[in-house]
Amino acid sequence: MALLHNKFVTIKGVSACVPKNRVKNTDNIHFTLNDINAFINNVGVEELRVSGAEMCTSDLCVVAAEKLLEESHTDKDDIGMLVFVSQTPDYYFLPNTACIIQDRLQLSRETLAFDVPLGCSGYVYGLNLIASYLTSGQIKKGLLLVGDTASKTPYPKDKSSSMLFGDAGAATLLEYDENSEGLYCHMATDGAGYKAIMIPEGGFRKPFSEQSLKEYTNAEGLVRLPHSLHLDGFDVFSFGISEVPKTCKKLMEHLAITNDDIDYAVFHQANKMMNEKIRKKLNLPENKVPYSLQHFGNTSSASIPLTMVTEMRTDLQQKNNRLLLCGFGVGLSWGTMYTACNNITVPELIEI
Repeated sequence: MALLHNKFVTIKGVSACVPKNRVKNTDNIHFTLNDINAFINNVGVEELRVSGAEMCTSDLCVVAAEKLLEESHTDKDDIGMLVFVSQTPDYYFLPNTACIIQDRLQLSRETLAFDVPLGCSGYVYGLNLIASYLTSGQIKKGLLLVGDTASKTPYPKDKSSSMLFGDAGAATLLEYDENSEGLYCHMATDGAGYKAIMIPEGGFRKPFSEQSLKEYTNAEGLVRLPHSLHLDGFDVFSFGISEVPKTCKKLMEHLAITNDDIDYAVFHQANKMMNEKIRKKLNLPENKVPYSLQHFGNTSSASIPLTMVTEMRTDLQQKNNRLLLCGFGVGLSWGTMYTACNNITVPELIEI
C-alpha cells in the first residue's frame, strides 16, 4: 500500500508560466456553435493558452523557475536536485530535458537531474519523489518543474480533446526543514486502463509510418490521426469519479483528518463536471475547491500549481494553509498529498 510520509520537507514556493497566446473555444472553426457551447457548459473550458511551434514545455518551466528562485532569494548552488515531469520533452527520445534545463538555469554540475514522463498525476508524483530524496537531509533543496505543451497533441478536428488541452509550465521549490511535519501521500496505478488516454503510434511498440498521418473517424464519430492524442472520455470520467474520492478518503482516514483540516483541496483540472462530482462525493464546500480550467484548460501536470498561483496566491503568501492535492489521469495513475504551506513565495503568473 503506497501510503507514504516524507518527514522534514516543506514547499517553499510555487510559480507558473503560460504562453501569451489566448485561444477562445467559441472561435473554433471545426465545430458548430451548439457543439462548442455544450462542450463549454459540460467541461468548463472557455479558453486555452497555446504555444507556438518554436516553444517547448522546458521554455515555460525555465522562466517559471528563474522567477521563483529570484523572488525566494534562493542561491542556485543550493539546489541539489532537479526533476522535470512532462510528456512533451524537448527531444524524443533522448537526452533527458532535465539535463538541458540544468545548464540553462546554470545550476551546479553536482545537481542530480532527470525526467519523469508522467502527465496528469505528475505534480503529486514529482513532489513525493523529490521529498523522498530530501527527507534524509543529505540534499537540502530540490526544484520540481512540471508541465506540458499539451495543445500540440490532439488532432484539431477531434471534438473530445482539441478544445480541452492548454499549455503551461510550473516550478516548485522544496526544502529540508526539521520543523516541518512533511508531506503525506497516497499513490496508485492501474495500468489496465492505459488505453483510456494515449497516443497509439510514434513509439517503439507502433513506430511512426505514413499511416500515422491518415485521418479516420472512429465508431463514436470522432475524427483522429493514429499519431494524435486519443481520449476515451467515458472511461476517464468513470475512473475519475470512482478513484479520486477513494484516494482522498484513504489518505484522510489514514491521517485521521476531516474536511475541517483542509483549507484548500486542489484537484487536477480535468473536467468541470467530473471535478464537481468528485467535490460533492467528498462533501467539500465550493470555496475550498478552486478552478483555473475555465481560462487555461487541462494543463496536465501543471494544472495543480497553476491553480495555486492564479486562484490562491494571496492566501498562500500570507497564511498557513493546509492543502489536499490530487492528480489523476494518463497511465492510469493517481496520487493524493496532504501538507501545510506557510507563507510561501508565489510570484505573479508569468506570460511569455
